[in-house]
Amino acid sequence: MANYVDEIKRRRTFAIISHPDAGKTTLTEKFLLYGGAINLAGSVKGKATARHAVSDWMEIEKERGISVTSSVLQFNYDGYCINILDTPGHQDFSEDTYRTLMAADSAVMVIDGSKGVEAQTRKLFKVCAMRHIPIFTFINKMDRDAMDIFELLDDIENELGIATCPVNWPIGSGKAFKGVYDRNTEKVLLFSDTEKGTKEGEELDLSINDPQIDSILDPGQKEKLMDDIELLDGASAEFDQELVSQGKLSPVFFGSALTNFGVETFLRHFLQMTTSPLPRKADVGVIDPMEEEFSAFVFKIQANMNKAHRDRIAFIRICSGKFTAGMEVFHVQGGRKQRLSQPQQIMAQDRKIVDEAYAGDIIGVFDPGIFSIGDTLCMPGKQIKYEGIPTFAPEHFARVRQMDTMKRKQFVKGIEQIAQEGAIQIFQEFNTGMEEIIVGVVGVLQFDVLKYRLENEYNVDIRLEPLPYEHIRWIENEDIDMSKLVGTSDMKKIKDLKGRPLLIWANAWSVGMTLERNPGLKLSEFGR
Repeated sequence: MANYVDEIKRRRTFAIISHPDAGKTTLTEKFLLYGGAINLAGSVKGKATARHAVSDWMEIEKERGISVTSSVLQFNYDGYCINILDTPGHQDFSEDTYRTLMAADSAVMVIDGSKGVEAQTRKLFKVCAMRHIPIFTFINKMDRDAMDIFELLDDIENELGIATCPVNWPIGSGKAFKGVYDRNTEKVLLFSDTEKGTKEGEELDLSINDPQIDSILDPGQKEKLMDDIELLDGASAEFDQELVSQGKLSPVFFGSALTNFGVETFLRHFLQMTTSPLPRKADVGVIDPMEEEFSAFVFKIQANMNKAHRDRIAFIRICSGKFTAGMEVFHVQGGRKQRLSQPQQIMAQDRKIVDEAYAGDIIGVFDPGIFSIGDTLCMPGKQIKYEGIPTFAPEHFARVRQMDTMKRKQFVKGIEQIAQEGAIQIFQEFNTGMEEIIVGVVGVLQFDVLKYRLENEYNVDIRLEPLPYEHIRWIENEDIDMSKLVGTSDMKKIKDLKGRPLLIWANAWSVGMTLERNPGLKLSEFGR
């Protein structure tokens, strides 16, 4: 009993989010480096050395140097067992990020010090704030010229609607970057450039009053630091652990992931400020992670992670108790008992079969096509359902044309499997069969990924014809006669994979007009 409770207590599960190019993948790799999980960090853009970031595994990611799917990485550090959920940085994949945040207990937000909160990432950060989970901010690339730090903090507060509390403060930036001042210990951690891809680097730790400091800092830097600190003490929010836990206050740290500076001090503080796995809401109330009985939910499905096996992996977040390989669980939505086969922990493309896992852990299990995102797994004889994961309404639509009609079977299989992963949603014209397929996505980049994956994983060529629709609503009336529905000229009647009727429009005002013309019609923005 005590053993599994101790194991759960030492777990920390967090998601890492950022704008593309803010250095998220580099920071993730440095964490792994400190945890001894890897010996040499790979370069994300790795053209010169052809090394790719550990967490980017899909071919399209390697070609473009961006993360388009979330990956899961686990490592040990200083007695803690850490699960990192790496998320796509692009706003077009914010739906995947939201699902991943459902499986995390806190989030680390990486911001480029020279750019601040970028327009493209507002959506991502808002998604993070919507979950009310603790958010920790790492302001990266301080070895490059940064914008005014006070402006940067204002930017974060205004965009996210939460207060910030700098735990340390940078001394200069770019070529003049000398290190960070720790507000609590009143010590200066001095920066010296380290060899890329290693964790060795000299970090001198000196008291701010040490005479040596004057010879290290540029003229005027110490005065500016003291002025900044005085201003901070008067203006910034005080550190309050409870507000951090409620997602209302974000502790801020500064550093440079590329050169490793400030990464380990951030990791140490972060581990002290976060908690072990949090309770999760279910239909029977809140489930305590320390409960002995195993329970979990599926938050992600990914097909074809391994070209050799062409398999599907369901990622599950364990919410309570202990999992052991070979155990029989109850799949609530499927209404049947199930053995979870090939339970594994996944370090990007590398897999390790696990014998046991605990609340807070993320494991991948083989999915023969029975799991859906949001499904609950628990012990046989129990009946609980974890709260569902909402479906985001697509904002872009395209008709899919298959180039070779002889490959119909592969095409239908491919598009249905990719849809089950939640990256795209598939619809059909209301009165036709599968030959007329319309795809809806939250971000247009998803179209490129769909085309790429159908070509490379299913050997199917498609042509996408953009459609002018931007607004979608599910029809909630059970007994609707679609032929009698009075619409607008820019409206189209469609149905989803489960045969449920939907309407799409090109113009926002047409939604209200359709409601006026059809008294009693009930529309919903989310698919049930």
